[in-house]
Amino acid sequence: MCGLTGAGVVSAAESADAGWTPLFNGRDLTGWVIKAKPQDRDKHFWRVEGGVIVADTSTNKQHDYVWLMTEKEYGDFELRLKFQAYTNSSGNSGVQIRSRYDDEAYWLDGPQIDINPPGPWRTGMMWDETRGNARWIFPDLPKGQWVNPSMAPAGLKFYYSHQEPAWNTFEITARGTKIQAILNGVKVTDWDGIGVLDDATHRERRVGLRGHIALQIHTGDLLHIRFKDIFIRELQP
Repeated sequence: MCGLTGAGVVSAAESADAGWTPLFNGRDLTGWVIKAKPQDRDKHFWRVEGGVIVADTSTNKQHDYVWLMTEKEYGDFELRLKFQAYTNSSGNSGVQIRSRYDDEAYWLDGPQIDINPPGPWRTGMMWDETRGNARWIFPDLPKGQWVNPSMAPAGLKFYYSHQEPAWNTFEITARGTKIQAILNGVKVTDWDGIGVLDDATHRERRVGLRGHIALQIHTGDLLHIRFKDIFIRELQP
């Protein structure tokens, strides 16, 4: 955990020495691209405001999925970020990793670490958005089965905007088929996806082991969420 400050988030001053690279410059969406159906691309659901990335569909639920995706691809990495959630936001979000967008099908295949303010116990669990799988992969459940609060780790912490410290810290590590997600210092996902992330379905879509990182707006949701302090450190295989 060298180079981390506070609850595991890297400061800009330390990033270069520790091998961390900022994914967000605090000014604009340079290095990112919005991926969505044509009718949703220019609705300004993603923007930079006050030095943070804002996703806001709180006044318009007439939309499909809208992703903010890195232009660059990544394989093995550690990702650190902060997000701010609101009690009056009924929408779902998440951090998609090692994913690829299909510009003809308007779909981002790949695994996603969930962020779910209406039911925060689900945050940090992993859903697979890959077509042909589309199920919870941690906890590892068959298609059609759903996670429940009893599956959340003991001591899970989730903060809304009005609660100190107002921001949640997310730490996601991907090395080979192993994925780990830590929310506010509590390990939620610790999973070896061998036989899943490298299976025929994921190989066909070229996801699971390498791809883009993306922040999600869920289809038809009224979502308000903010992101900042987004850093990545690439790891050797």
